[in-house]
Amino acid sequence: MAAPSPPPVAALEQMSRTKMFGGHNLRFRHQSATLGCPMTFSLFIPASPASNLPVLYWLSGLTCNDENFITKAGAQRAAAAHGIALVAPDTSPRGLNIEGEADSWDFGVGAGFYLNATNEKWKNWRMYDYVVKELPKVLSDNFEQLNTSRASIFGHSMGGHGALTIYLKNTDKYKSVSAFSPIANPINCPWGQKAFSNYLGTTKSEWEEYDATCLIKKCNRISTPILIDQGEEDKFLAEQLLPRNFEEACKAVGAPLTLRMQPGYDHSYFFIATFIDDHIAHHSQFLKSA
Repeated sequence: MAAPSPPPVAALEQMSRTKMFGGHNLRFRHQSATLGCPMTFSLFIPASPASNLPVLYWLSGLTCNDENFITKAGAQRAAAAHGIALVAPDTSPRGLNIEGEADSWDFGVGAGFYLNATNEKWKNWRMYDYVVKELPKVLSDNFEQLNTSRASIFGHSMGGHGALTIYLKNTDKYKSVSAFSPIANPINCPWGQKAFSNYLGTTKSEWEEYDATCLIKKCNRISTPILIDQGEEDKFLAEQLLPRNFEEACKAVGAPLTLRMQPGYDHSYFFIATFIDDHIAHHSQFLKSA
């Protein structure tokens, strides 16, 4: 009997290509089997003579798409210098026309929260599987210069929440994690409670599986330092982000955390652009280590 045929390589439609710092910003669309809709992602590939490029995933926040980080963060200069590819996926499924998907800015379209929804109505909202499973395969199938087994992850706000939770659930897949202004304890903030009750239902134990403050309490073997930058003038700090809760949980289990409270900075990409080089350097030391 003949061996079964391998699954087809995902077809990519290139939407744009721009040169920057010797490398290229690329934007692609593909049909996502996980989410059941077309998805876009942005990719910066540095001009490196070597193959085997490590991959650093960026997860964006509420209302964002795959372009915000690429156009606003100023990350390409440092990524080019360190020889790291940047990957920025979109933040949710789009175009499914589910009732209520665009009724509010903090839920539905642009607000996937990087989880796998269990509520039947939101069954396409499976951003966790998209980021962890489907997107790396799309990359490895289509870009031979990328080494998706050498990967790290970071993000902002909702995406900081996503980066922390994905890392803590997959420390074998990612070398390091960092975040800007993450939603660090979503089960105890309005954004998280709204998203989790709709996507996951009322079972609080399921909520805890997507809460970094809860997850870190189960991780007693975290040795790679976690880096978080948080602006002290962030209007969402006290009610929505709750980084001190995560800090206390890290202390309780001895997990190494550097939480930098930055005076005068807010929640914007101006803040991110100010410290993005530090984060890329942080990840580079672990992506480049043996």
